[in-house]
Amino acid sequence: MTQIVVTGGSGKAGRAVVRDLVEHGYDVVIADVVAPADNVAPLLRVDFTDLGETIEAIRGADAVVHLAGESIALGRWTAARRARIRDSRVRGTALLTRALAGLARKPAVLVSASAVGIYGDRGDEIVDERSAPGHGFLAEVCSHWEAATRPAADAGIRVVNCRIGVVLSARGGALAKMLTPFRLGLGGVMGSGRQYMSWIAIDDVVEAIQHLLLAETVVGPVNLVSPNPITNGEFTKTLGRVLRRPTRFRLPAFALRLGFGEVADEALLASTRARPSRLVASSYRFRHPTLDGALRHLLAADR
Repeated sequence: MTQIVVTGGSGKAGRAVVRDLVEHGYDVVIADVVAPADNVAPLLRVDFTDLGETIEAIRGADAVVHLAGESIALGRWTAARRARIRDSRVRGTALLTRALAGLARKPAVLVSASAVGIYGDRGDEIVDERSAPGHGFLAEVCSHWEAATRPAADAGIRVVNCRIGVVLSARGGALAKMLTPFRLGLGGVMGSGRQYMSWIAIDDVVEAIQHLLLAETVVGPVNLVSPNPITNGEFTKTLGRVLRRPTRFRLPAFALRLGFGEVADEALLASTRARPSRLVASSYRFRHPTLDGALRHLLAADR
């Protein structure tokens, strides 16, 4: 395996994946509409709406890592935003996999992003890759997202659907947004604090994806989450302890719903207690299995 095409290479996870693959000696091409800030690999401008353009972007690839998709956290889910979130994942993936299936020389593997949002709000229930999808907008989008990879699988390409949890990075995403209020002593529990959060450090996202590119027996959904999901209350307490700041504030559920609308119920207050059963069974070893260790490493690396 030498040439790897990475879609969504300008995003937080995409940039980290590209850097890691380049450092390991792979020939990486980024297929995206914009170039990443660090620009460590050549860019092919592709928005995955044109079949011919997409075929040219992936021709000759030995593997494809598909991470493209509009962020769910850029504002309220208006009808237009919901359509963009759905289409950027489902239609884009469907076009990509049609292109892959039509190639004379097909890549060996497609590692395609999905999310633990497929399980919906499950309370204290422990879920893994054998669990049925849940209900709600995110669960529906993720189910269609994964189904859109079927043409590639039917064409004989090994397809891995990475159900990614909340990615922790000091340089973007949920953790980065929390740091300022927590450092000011304004951090606190969201809602009841009893909702489970399936998290994963950015380092483990990167290394797990590289592991799955080479793990020839792994097919289908794989939860990319820490083996130790925690409640929002435990997360709040741990982040406060690592930053040495109090966490006395509480954001009530009604205030979150007023501020974020449907995003609050599906992304901030929903409880997903996912286990990485298939990843562990494939002999992947987590670099940061515990939240305390992950936060200390991520915050130290950002100084």
